[in-house]
Amino acid sequence: MLALGSLAAGALALALLCLLARELWGPGREPAGAGEEEDGDDVIREEGPGAGHCRLICKPSALAQSLLRSLQRGAALQSGRWLWRTWPQLQTMFQLLFPAAHQPELARELLQLADGGLVALDWVLGPRGAGKRSRATTAFGIAPVLLVLPNASGKVTRGILHLCLLALEQGYKPVIFNRRGHNGSPLASLKLQAFGDPGDLKEAVTYIRVRQPGSSLCAVSEGSGSGLLLSYLGECGSSSYLAAAACISPVFRCQEWLETGCPWLYEWSLLLHQKRGLSRYATALAEAVEMGRLFRSRSLREFEETLFCQTKKHPVTWDAYWDRNEPLRDADEAAVPVLCICSADDPVRGPPASTLPMELFHSSPYFFLLLTPHGGHCGFLREGPCSWSHGMTLEYFMAVAEFFRAEERLKGLHRCRRSVLQKREASSAACHLQEIFSWQRSYTR
Repeated sequence: MLALGSLAAGALALALLCLLARELWGPGREPAGAGEEEDGDDVIREEGPGAGHCRLICKPSALAQSLLRSLQRGAALQSGRWLWRTWPQLQTMFQLLFPAAHQPELARELLQLADGGLVALDWVLGPRGAGKRSRATTAFGIAPVLLVLPNASGKVTRGILHLCLLALEQGYKPVIFNRRGHNGSPLASLKLQAFGDPGDLKEAVTYIRVRQPGSSLCAVSEGSGSGLLLSYLGECGSSSYLAAAACISPVFRCQEWLETGCPWLYEWSLLLHQKRGLSRYATALAEAVEMGRLFRSRSLREFEETLFCQTKKHPVTWDAYWDRNEPLRDADEAAVPVLCICSADDPVRGPPASTLPMELFHSSPYFFLLLTPHGGHCGFLREGPCSWSHGMTLEYFMAVAEFFRAEERLKGLHRCRRSVLQKREASSAACHLQEIFSWQRSYTR
């Protein structure tokens, strides 16, 4: 009876949550075909229409073919009917507002930057499962480090924590990057990190490489936090020191995104989170920012503009600010494979036709778009409360590592064969020269 009562209470709570999401968010703007049903299994295709199917959109290459085969084998996209499928608002709200079922143990390090500021690195601790060699260690050689970037507001969601725990089980060393003043990170200077300024992230990556020598470094971001990761990849190019990167529900055109606005429940949740975090430093920040206006802001755009553009000492225009912070400003310089997992019904990012840079995925050999018709914003829930995008992200990292290791082995084999041929040719040439030299000596006698 108790079990039946608990089950009924859970069903009632879920029904109420569905109604609440519908009332608060309103009907989402779904693209044509996004809500249609189609019989058949979920599959990954390189191109082509078809509601109910995921598509891998990218420039054709050997790496793309390898990723396609690997992602098709992934258990995360196997067929099945699931409750969350056509509820993008509910998926988004569940991942954003609900606490994680298991809170991991974190070990915090405060990293002092060159200008005296501080960022926090939270290393995720816990059991790593069985003592056998993990697949991540097999693919990378040494246990890799997974650098996790929360959204631009610094909110560590249940999705971030679940991804860290899953990565820990698979042999990674997860570490969460917290910007200045975010999540209890002390604000040691009046400078805050702008939306797409990768300076602090560069110093954090340098420190992690010193702390974990020999370990490969992968990075994953969630939501608007992808703006920082994409800016870092574009600005650093081939010197990013990352083996691979992934963005879950990224926001690409951030200036336009803030100007357009997003569903009010999502916007107010992140706005209150930022205001609460900065309220601890209101007295100190008052020297540089109009704090009254900041705390009265009613949108993420107004908050961002007050904090970084309308400063007391060095004000800048809104457009000039985004000239230096737009995530895709240097996207052509990126030299690391980047997987972007997006849904067509994302209520936060907006319609895919106007928010996804399809030309980038078709022209760059480093950018891969995994587009699914359903999933909401950072949701991607299937039969349980865990996102399938997390397992897919880790599968992608291992596929990239295995591809490049195979390429290195192939190159090594070619180098070995070339070396043998060169030695044979050199030996043959030496014998030929010796014969000529002997004949000449004999002739000169």
